[in-house]
Amino acid sequence: MSSKDYHQTDAVNSDNSDSDSDLDININELDPITSSATIRRGGGDSRDQNGRGSHIPLRNLRMSGLRNQANRNRGYGDLGRDRDATSEDLHGLLDGDVEEHRVPGMRLNGRDDAVLKGPGHRRKPSVESFKKIGSQIRLPSFLSRSPSAIGPGLIDDEPQEEEHDPASSRNVSVGAPQSSRFPANAVSNAKYTPISFLPRTLYNEFSFFFNMYFLLVALSQVVPALRIGYLSTYIVPLACVLAITLGKEAWDDIERRKRDAEANAEGYTVLVFEKPGQGSANKYQKNRSLKSKGFKKKSLVVPDRLSDIQEEEESAESEGLVPTSEVHEIIKKSRDLKVGDVLKLGKDQRLPADVIILKSYPNEITVSSGPVTNIVPADESLLVDTVTDPPMDQSTPTVSESLESTSELGNTPAADAGGVGETFIRTDQLDGETDWKLRLGSQISQSLDISEFPRLRIAASKPDKKVNDFVGNIELLPKGGAGYDPHISNETTEQPKSGPLSIDNTAWANTVLASNATTLAVVVYTGPQTRSALSTSVSRSKTGLLEYEINSLTKILCALTLSLSIVLVILEFAQKNYVPDLAWYVKIVRFLVLFSTIVPISLRVNLDMGKSVYSWFIQRDAGIQGTVVRTSTIPEDLGRIEYLLSDKTGTLTQNEMDMKKIHVGTVSYANEAMDEVTSYIKQGFSIPVNASVQLVTPSSTFVGATTGVASRSRREIGARVRDVVLVLALCHNVTPTIDEENGETITSYQASSPDEIAIVKWTEAVGLRLIHRDRKGMILESVDSGRPVVRVGILEVFPFTSDGKRMGIIVQFQDGTGASIKDGAGEIWFYQKGADTVMTSIVAANDWLDEETANMAREGLRTLVVGRKRLSVQQYQEFKTAYQTASASLANREGNVAAVVASHLERDLELLGVTGVEDKLQKDVKSSLELLRNAGIKIWMLTGDKVETARCVAVSSKLVSRGQHIHTIAKLKQKNLAQDHLDFLRSKTDACLLIDGESLALLLTYFRQEFISLAVLLPAVIACRCSPTQKADIAKLIREFTKKRICCIGDGGNDVSMIQAADVGVGIVGKEGRQASLAADFSIEQFCHLTKLLVWHGRNSYKRSAKLAQFVIHRGLIISVAQTVYSIAIKFEPEGLYKDWLLVGYATVYTAMPVFSLVLDRDVDENLANLYPELYKELTTGNSLSYKTFFVWVAVSIYQGSMIQGLSQLLTEVDSPRMVAVSFTVLVFNELIMVAFEITTWHPVMIMSLVGTLFIYLGSIPFLGGYFDLPFILTWGFAWRVLTIGSISLIPPYTVKLIRRAVKPPSYRKVRGI
Repeated sequence: MSSKDYHQTDAVNSDNSDSDSDLDININELDPITSSATIRRGGGDSRDQNGRGSHIPLRNLRMSGLRNQANRNRGYGDLGRDRDATSEDLHGLLDGDVEEHRVPGMRLNGRDDAVLKGPGHRRKPSVESFKKIGSQIRLPSFLSRSPSAIGPGLIDDEPQEEEHDPASSRNVSVGAPQSSRFPANAVSNAKYTPISFLPRTLYNEFSFFFNMYFLLVALSQVVPALRIGYLSTYIVPLACVLAITLGKEAWDDIERRKRDAEANAEGYTVLVFEKPGQGSANKYQKNRSLKSKGFKKKSLVVPDRLSDIQEEEESAESEGLVPTSEVHEIIKKSRDLKVGDVLKLGKDQRLPADVIILKSYPNEITVSSGPVTNIVPADESLLVDTVTDPPMDQSTPTVSESLESTSELGNTPAADAGGVGETFIRTDQLDGETDWKLRLGSQISQSLDISEFPRLRIAASKPDKKVNDFVGNIELLPKGGAGYDPHISNETTEQPKSGPLSIDNTAWANTVLASNATTLAVVVYTGPQTRSALSTSVSRSKTGLLEYEINSLTKILCALTLSLSIVLVILEFAQKNYVPDLAWYVKIVRFLVLFSTIVPISLRVNLDMGKSVYSWFIQRDAGIQGTVVRTSTIPEDLGRIEYLLSDKTGTLTQNEMDMKKIHVGTVSYANEAMDEVTSYIKQGFSIPVNASVQLVTPSSTFVGATTGVASRSRREIGARVRDVVLVLALCHNVTPTIDEENGETITSYQASSPDEIAIVKWTEAVGLRLIHRDRKGMILESVDSGRPVVRVGILEVFPFTSDGKRMGIIVQFQDGTGASIKDGAGEIWFYQKGADTVMTSIVAANDWLDEETANMAREGLRTLVVGRKRLSVQQYQEFKTAYQTASASLANREGNVAAVVASHLERDLELLGVTGVEDKLQKDVKSSLELLRNAGIKIWMLTGDKVETARCVAVSSKLVSRGQHIHTIAKLKQKNLAQDHLDFLRSKTDACLLIDGESLALLLTYFRQEFISLAVLLPAVIACRCSPTQKADIAKLIREFTKKRICCIGDGGNDVSMIQAADVGVGIVGKEGRQASLAADFSIEQFCHLTKLLVWHGRNSYKRSAKLAQFVIHRGLIISVAQTVYSIAIKFEPEGLYKDWLLVGYATVYTAMPVFSLVLDRDVDENLANLYPELYKELTTGNSLSYKTFFVWVAVSIYQGSMIQGLSQLLTEVDSPRMVAVSFTVLVFNELIMVAFEITTWHPVMIMSLVGTLFIYLGSIPFLGGYFDLPFILTWGFAWRVLTIGSISLIPPYTVKLIRRAVKPPSYRKVRGI
């Protein structure tokens, strides 16, 4: 029943004074059987003269969706419900009155407002009539459809958002605001927030006993009885240390935030959906003038309203459907993306969030909002007949088929006949797998016009870190609202459409679109709820091993200080005639303060400044340009690494495959020999002009005719080479794409596996190019002649699986005669390629396959065995019947299908050859791994890729040495078998372990300690099929079990957890993104830069800091020993020897620069460090800073402090300015000369600092009259005392050092030859 039956064109015009005449309509008017209807006037009883039912509000009728054809099938639901708005309310609305009308539940809807205005009241756009009212008024609920009907994106007032529970599933409205609030889509690698910065950093600082000790000492000076000297003497150094440390942490975190802000500011194209406005109505309605137009503009109630409605409906019917929304594009920053946003993505674009793919189409195809018309001419087909389909040259391609054609459109398949869009994604930055993944749009959304996207609702499972699992549902709501119409049966009402969503419909954050197509996708998970973020551990503050070692030494020094204080107090009490003036505990505290220099607070200042210098050296090194130090607190740990955990894809390899070798049974081709293959292909696919057929088939008789007088063996080899290349050019899932770059047409390939792309590129390089592929066939072109030489129809494709490890295809050749297969024409061949482990039993018996595949495997090449089998029509028909039966079975379908393929096809294949594909390694990977192994570093490779791929890369990169046994543990499911593997590893600890993620999980669950205790002893471990979480768990397990320093290096988002779990995380700036480098402590551009980072900069940083720390301890300990000798001399009184400026100046102006210049020292140059990586191995023992070296320095300090102070007191008066002048001068000179003794390689800055400090001290003596006897300093007596005491203090320690060096020279002196 049309809308004309509902609205009477001869309805009686309403009087303008009737306030409700245009809003109510008598029920009789809806009955086409009744006679002419009259509209009830007045505000009294709403029954007509015959006593029939009450009026139906016209606004409800108007709302029931009769404005467009899509709403014809909806009923008039909720008729007249909640009719609580008064006539005055509506008059106010129509009149544009700004008086407040607050009605609960009122909401404004795009189509509701039109009924409230007559033709004379039209506004452009319609929403502007309510702008003055704004959010103060909403229409009653009966005037608004539910959000589910038209989508929240088309509602003026956004729903009130509530925080979404991340533990529950979610409902997403496409292209619209959400009812729940989800986290922002911001990447954050920052360690602190503005609120947590101070609490966390102060806690980290004072968790060290070192800093807590000085805090207590500084606080003790607040008590007058405990104060010694100026309060600033103890407060200022502590404040400086904290300021420097906190400043460094703040700077590092600010830099992280800057880098995060840069990543979060990347722009993405977002589709915005708005309800169709009156201003845009001409797009669909041409702004036709209504007949009733012409009434006064300010008239409140317009007569003949039904005629206006009818005209609008007729216009909508004649002009086409009114879309649900209008679409336009905007650019949004990554951090501003929200759940429900629809992204428009292109090739090589990284996903900023987890999305559901809605639609995909080739870039050359313009997706129109109307019906699709003919795109591709249908007068000719490129492909031959198939066995079961109509002849391809007589079939007319459908619209969807035209979207697939690469020959016509130069693009990749975008949609199949069912309207499902296809796109490939690269996930190597998420899970480490190099194979491209095929992703599909849902059939519901792919076939839907973009303007109808707001009708989509997606139900998604709760956020999860499992990157290979997803369960969801997509629903297409009816167009418009759901209403009730008494004249339309429920059976004809449009029902919502729904369909399932799986992992095949998703693309997670940090994956990259690989297809040359435009993909529309809706955001479902953002920020911390993405798969990538959930697999990433929280950033933690990292503390270097040197810090912990110094903290332990500090505890010893503090114990020494406390013991010395107690001993001195006891000795004082033991004196005869002792009269106590202070309590014993007060004296102990005062002694502790006096001896606080034993634990020098300047140690932290020097070490932190040293770290900054090391970071500066690293970032300015021209040999490793682009290196960035993101965590400047752990450069010394670079010199202590014992375990290196490396990702494979993008870290060790470039993820670029290269066809290196092909063996055809009697001869092998590689490198320059490939030119011979090219000549064979040129000859084999050169079709004579007078030939009866113009296409090549495997049995073409003219092939090889151009070889002339070539020997028979050469012709046979040429035919075999041609057959192998032909199989490789056809047996794959590669699709050619055509792109334009700088005005040039470039053909590229896309497939799920980079191996296949490498092989197809190789076939093109030797002369046979794939120019077209769709689901029905392929066309090959001769590169030499530029003409098609091979056309095949695709009958069946058997894709590669990790279990089957092989890929097959059945093709039918066209010979160019146009004959049909029914006439016996068209050869049918089954081609197959796969791993040698499975193909050995499939191909016919031979004597060379095992040997050749083993040779290629030793070279680190990924081998594929190629075979073929010719099928007769009868054989194919028998196979097809059995195959279809097996495919339809409900029980054990996969097993039945595999059995049919094995029995009919995979039997006695003709062995054609073996290919060897190399995964290109990063620059200098082999030499780098060898150097790191010689440096004593055990290397583990953790990857998400396949077992076979990992094995090949391990061999080619020399991670596994030639001849080394590789013990493989894969698909382990039983505990008893696990024990057998562990027993084998226990008996062969020189083997390399290759283990997959499933087996690793079982071993870590049931044999955790036993497994890790064996694994850490092995020279190399390769773990494949590892999830990001497993990588991080392995790093933590090694660190906790061995207590050794581990370094993790990677380049992808899947490596972030591992990098953050390591003691030292190194990120490589990869081609696919910077997430790993942003989260790492050190960022480099190539793997080979790691060797210099560790062997050179790491070694220098550790040795310099170790020497600097011990010298600073010596500098503080020697002055404390002098204080002890002085305290004994003055009868154990807790009085300071050097007070105020002397104490501060000694640790700063008079010794700081020379001591700090030790950060420029080096024992060997860079060439020797690389030539003798064994020097690095020595560092892992920690001999540079150990208890042994510490106590040696303690002994030297005690000797020198005792000599300096003791002799000064003997040669002068005990408590006099002369004694202070002599002892302090000798102390300063002693430190300057000790620094010179410790320097191995002089640097100009060292000389300047020593000479400069000497002059500074001599120049400051005239200003020290308050502490020294200045006239005495100018005498010869002062000079000889200083020289004598200094010689006694310095000569013996230096002599011992020379003797020790001669008896047991250090390694660096051996390699330097000195």
